[in-house]
Amino acid sequence: MTKPAGDPRFGQFGAGGTTTANPYGQQPQSPYGTYQQGNYQQGSYSQQAPYGYENQQVSAGQLNDMYNAGTAGPVDTNRITINDIIMKTGLNLGLVVVGAVLSWYMPILMFVGFIGGLVLGFVNALRKKVSPALVMIYSLMEGLLLGGFSLMFEAVYPGIVLQAVTATIIVFATILALYSSGKVRATPKMTRFFMIATISYLVFCLVNIVSSAFFDFEMRGDISIMGIPLGLIVGLLAVLLATYALLLDFTNASEAIKMGMPERESWRIAFGLIASLVWLYVEILRVLYYVRAMVDD
Repeated sequence: MTKPAGDPRFGQFGAGGTTTANPYGQQPQSPYGTYQQGNYQQGSYSQQAPYGYENQQVSAGQLNDMYNAGTAGPVDTNRITINDIIMKTGLNLGLVVVGAVLSWYMPILMFVGFIGGLVLGFVNALRKKVSPALVMIYSLMEGLLLGGFSLMFEAVYPGIVLQAVTATIIVFATILALYSSGKVRATPKMTRFFMIATISYLVFCLVNIVSSAFFDFEMRGDISIMGIPLGLIVGLLAVLLATYALLLDFTNASEAIKMGMPERESWRIAFGLIASLVWLYVEILRVLYYVRAMVDD
């Protein structure tokens, strides 16, 4: 393949790929210029830019602007930001409220929320790649569960739901403020204790469900220690566990932002926050129930 004459990529070297002898005995023409009587005449080199770069000249002003331009921020690089976490958490809280309102007026939906929330809770917790759709459906299921569950307590003690919601907001705001100020931090030792205590609490809940369903014995209410219902004692411990779970969620959010994780991970953090808030609300509601029952007695 020969190069076309005058190819700007090669300057004057582009005219012909080989040198042929002059058929009349004259000396061959030098590819670097014209050869005459032993004296060299300076050839002319093309000063054209290489092919494809003719229009890519950069001025001094443009170079200065490029030098002074700031580095790409988290939004430009699709990294997680605090705004992402706030937006995703707010959206899922809205879905919880929607589900709760539906179940409040149709209590039968509570059972749909219980099963759906249980299944999706495990699915979202175990998935390596977070699914925004599954997180949102989980939040809706949790709302369906909370609506019917809250209605049962409200029927016994009017106003208890508002008290539980208010207490949940206060605990959330307090832990967030303490974490933001640096006064409270999750530690490896406390986290290990939290994991052991949480597993123990889950075992207690399962045993209590079985005893209630098959033996008509509800350990929370039927067992008392020094006149204090076991449900109140366990409930207070569960509130502490749920509060520490919130602290872990705040820690995870801070670490995700610091490490520059993908924006998609904000859905996973929102899932953790929703799960912790729902757990905290349920336990506070139970504690208030036992407190009001003791006061009435």
